[in-house]
Amino acid sequence: MPTRVEILDILSKSQEQLFARIQAWPPAELERACTTSETPDSPPWRPKDHFTHLVRVERAFQGMIRRTIEGKTDPVGFSRIGAKNRDEVVAWIHQQNQAYTEAHYDDSIEHILADLTAARQESLALLAQLTDEQIALPIPGAPWADGTIGGILITNAQHAVQHLSWIQEGLRQQS
Repeated sequence: MPTRVEILDILSKSQEQLFARIQAWPPAELERACTTSETPDSPPWRPKDHFTHLVRVERAFQGMIRRTIEGKTDPVGFSRIGAKNRDEVVAWIHQQNQAYTEAHYDDSIEHILADLTAARQESLALLAQLTDEQIALPIPGAPWADGTIGGILITNAQHAVQHLSWIQEGLRQQS
């Protein structure tokens, strides 16, 4: 289970690295298709789509953390979608991700960077409100990291690294 200091350090470094990489890409690269969508018959994702997705997921994790602190029995919320198995849950997640990226398709990179900054600040503000005991609480149904609130917060950093890797590989293959 990560400590508060570790979480702060990892989230700060992750954001710095993400922003440095985004700002190093020429604007045209941010608009170039780089990966296929996980949703059938949907357009491929551009780097910008991956970045808007990171905003969505960070805020989703914040909601899960808040619902856990409130004592909700299903803070992740997968049961509410009526899925019968893991494949249906994954398909639902991909559809939600696709809808979110399409809703933000025309956002400027400046807007996306502001959203990424705001989402991270919201995570840090949430972390500041949590006790050490709450950071160690498991989030029922959370399949990420060690399943604790602290682990879920750190997952935001790991998630960004994974998407940067997919973007870089996708752009390399397109060249």
